[in-house]
Amino acid sequence: MSSVDTEPVIALDVGGTFLKGAIVEGSAIISSERWATEREGGSHHAVERVVAFAKHLAMSNPQAKALGIVVPGVVDQRNGIAVYSENIGWKDINFRQLLHDATGLPVGFGHDVRAGGLAEKFYGSGVGVQDFLFLPIGTGIAGAIFVDGKLVEGSFAGEVGHIEVGSGEACTCGGENCLETVATGASIIRRYEKLTGTRVAGSEEVVDLARAGDRAAQKVWDDALEGLAKVITIYISVLAPELIIFGGGVSKSGEDLLRPLREKISKVSLWQQKPRLVTSYFGDNSSVVGAAILARQQLG
Repeated sequence: MSSVDTEPVIALDVGGTFLKGAIVEGSAIISSERWATEREGGSHHAVERVVAFAKHLAMSNPQAKALGIVVPGVVDQRNGIAVYSENIGWKDINFRQLLHDATGLPVGFGHDVRAGGLAEKFYGSGVGVQDFLFLPIGTGIAGAIFVDGKLVEGSFAGEVGHIEVGSGEACTCGGENCLETVATGASIIRRYEKLTGTRVAGSEEVVDLARAGDRAAQKVWDDALEGLAKVITIYISVLAPELIIFGGGVSKSGEDLLRPLREKISKVSLWQQKPRLVTSYFGDNSSVVGAAILARQQLG
């Protein structure tokens, strides 16, 4: 590990619900905090929240040598621009320049999922694996694709959440039948509440209810698993990964997610190579550690 790898940096992961900020040394998160994204206030307000949070983190951590920020949606990593996010609504935001102006720090910028994949490759569940998919399931679903040890960098690569699974439901992308309509944390909550009229605190509660025998929860959870199994079977038919790493909030279900997925994939993939299915080493923090990697790239 070089001296650059151990330099303290600020890592900022922008999500549709929360902004997660941390001081990271190597792969170790030294301290962290969260702010609400407040996307309901509009895209301009969400951008202001990001800038204010970055300023706060920089002022609170003067020892930090650089800042890394990762965002959802379509990004122009080379120029530091968030091109579009369907969940937050912004377009063509030059975060690299905005945050450099706000903090005076060199700024690394990238896509949240691909950055999370880098964290898993260098420090986590993907260490030593050449061909794998990092698949976080949270507000949305997208994947970081590694082939022959290299990350596929295309701006639109990995958008597996918009593969059709026959749900019959409209997606926020403007299409219909997308995996995101049944398998994101938000869609699991929405579908359960629609079926039962009962409010739940999160997708984990739906999984707990399914485990306890609640039939509506079992249906909602099984629909999510069926959709995931269909999409994963398509993926492994094309790229034959050794490993699939699940991240994001839904991955906290652990074996309640992995065990039935293994069974469903085995039933529909009769000849394809079966990948190992595991959960993320870093849990919800893969993208935070990935943002730190991007920050350190600015230090040479």
